[in-house]
Amino acid sequence: MDEMGFIEFMRKSKLSERAVKRYVGYMKIFEDYLLKQGKSLEQATPEDLGDFVNWGRRESKKVPQHMWAIRTYYEYKPNELMFNVARELIGTLYMETYRLKAFRGIKTESVEKLALRGITTAKQMLDVGKTKLERENLAKETGIPAEYILELVKLSNLARIPGVKAIRARLYYDAGLDTLEKIAKWDPEEMREMLKEFIKKNDFNSVAPLPKEARMTVTLAKHLPKIVEY
Repeated sequence: MDEMGFIEFMRKSKLSERAVKRYVGYMKIFEDYLLKQGKSLEQATPEDLGDFVNWGRRESKKVPQHMWAIRTYYEYKPNELMFNVARELIGTLYMETYRLKAFRGIKTESVEKLALRGITTAKQMLDVGKTKLERENLAKETGIPAEYILELVKLSNLARIPGVKAIRARLYYDAGLDTLEKIAKWDPEEMREMLKEFIKKNDFNSVAPLPKEARMTVTLAKHLPKIVEY
């Protein structure tokens, strides 16, 4: 690992010295893991990232934090594929604990009904609501309107993009970008301008994504596998 170059990159990116030190430590762990597989950081593949996540869980590592370090490293040593896969994995890992009740604009009564069935996180919502038939069955079982279950599924699917959670997911949803497929069709800068106008026109209490965030959102929307049937 080009440790000195990585450190300088992180400092220029305004990371705290504490974060810099942690990320270097996390990358050394990933590098050691790869060396045991006979690979270097430059030879790592998306499959290696998935295997590393599973290994980290078995070893009780702080897997999401490791993935942030890996994401940052492949931003420094630009590898768009590894960078985006790391971001996708971060989103997936956080979804496992991200609560439905944290989304802005949700109906508390419906979320409470889902909780009675053990559905409390974004990942669980996707697990039980990926298809139209699953959503219809869930609506019958819970008494929650099918259209609202679909809304929760869409919010949860948007949350697969790191950084798109409570407010961002609601912003995209309300602005008509309620699926990854719709986001993927946009030019990032044109999407930013549309969101700025939406926020201003509707007095939405948020700000539009920054250029870098918009680019990454569109890139990941194109890259993430399609798992929801509409």
